[in-house]
Amino acid sequence: MAGDDGSSGGAGVGGGGSREDEVQIQITGSSKPETSSANETAPQNSPTKHWHWWLMVALNIFFLIAGQTASTLLGRFYYNQGGNSKWMSTFVQTAGFPVLFIALYLFRSKSTQTTTASPETSVTKITLIYIALGLIIAADDLMYSYGLLYLPVSTYSLICASQLAFNAVFSYFLNAQKFTALIFNSVILLTFSAALLGVDEDSQGTNGLSHGRYILGFMLTLGASATYSLILSLMQVTFEKVIKRETFSVVLNMQIYTALVATIASLIGLFASGEWKTLKGEMHAFSSGRLSYVMTLLWTAISWQIASVGVVGLIFVVSSLFSNVISTLALPIIPVFAVIFFHDKMDGVKIIAMLLAIWGFISYGYQIYVNDKKARKTSVSVE
Repeated sequence: MAGDDGSSGGAGVGGGGSREDEVQIQITGSSKPETSSANETAPQNSPTKHWHWWLMVALNIFFLIAGQTASTLLGRFYYNQGGNSKWMSTFVQTAGFPVLFIALYLFRSKSTQTTTASPETSVTKITLIYIALGLIIAADDLMYSYGLLYLPVSTYSLICASQLAFNAVFSYFLNAQKFTALIFNSVILLTFSAALLGVDEDSQGTNGLSHGRYILGFMLTLGASATYSLILSLMQVTFEKVIKRETFSVVLNMQIYTALVATIASLIGLFASGEWKTLKGEMHAFSSGRLSYVMTLLWTAISWQIASVGVVGLIFVVSSLFSNVISTLALPIIPVFAVIFFHDKMDGVKIIAMLLAIWGFISYGYQIYVNDKKARKTSVSVE
């Protein structure tokens, strides 16, 4: 989730040469503080620069939350109106990636300066990593598609909030992220939130599905959340150990080319499964009409990419850890819209699960604030 979530000719690792590329980005779970190039002309404490920074943060938060919310609701709408292709639902999650070339071009065009990949970086190695990550993303998106088909969107979104807990675990083992009391508290709360939904009998069968399909949807959504967090940690390892550069264009290239691989894999799955044969009939049988069918798929793909722009933007201006936290924040918000648009049942157990998820998010977010405060103090003392 999403992921979603951080991502030429030969993988294009060289990226653009804009001044923005001089800014080092803190990757998910990393304990090292962000640093700026010594060539910065505007002072860090400039009121104008400070205002501009907050505007960029707010704009990217809006893109991420709006895109993620819209794409999830449109995905549910697709199924509710008669859509049934899991591979098509998977395909549209990454098929809109060409939109990201616009951002890559805009940031490249700001400077004629060029940068090259680290001498240690092998183009073949990067290409293989992109292919591997892209295939994992395709599998992850397929699990999300099944989860959204078999679960009410409110239940689905709350289970997805567990990705933050998985992120903490994977970051601990793969990225040397420290486990503090606040992070441990967050993991426990988010685990309880997901567990409550797993044992809630009232939430099961709300889509007219069997108990077995509810359990399958629950397990696949939980697995997708874990896989998404694993992808983020593997991307961090790639940035730190292989590419050894953490710039805007490098992060954006990762987003684009892993999405390309995932899209191709989804397209192959669509044809290999035979689901492509049912698409014409599915479009004609779509309850709200053929035009609505096409527009639903189109705007779902665009919404996913709007969310991706928000993800990449937050990685660039803040950090990918913060980006993942904001992504998780959107998940407890989606059930509110699900009740309004799809009349999902919001019982006491779901409300408690939502509150636990929000509490877990706040706990994790406060730990980020504490880490950032310490990093700033350290930076000031070094200066």
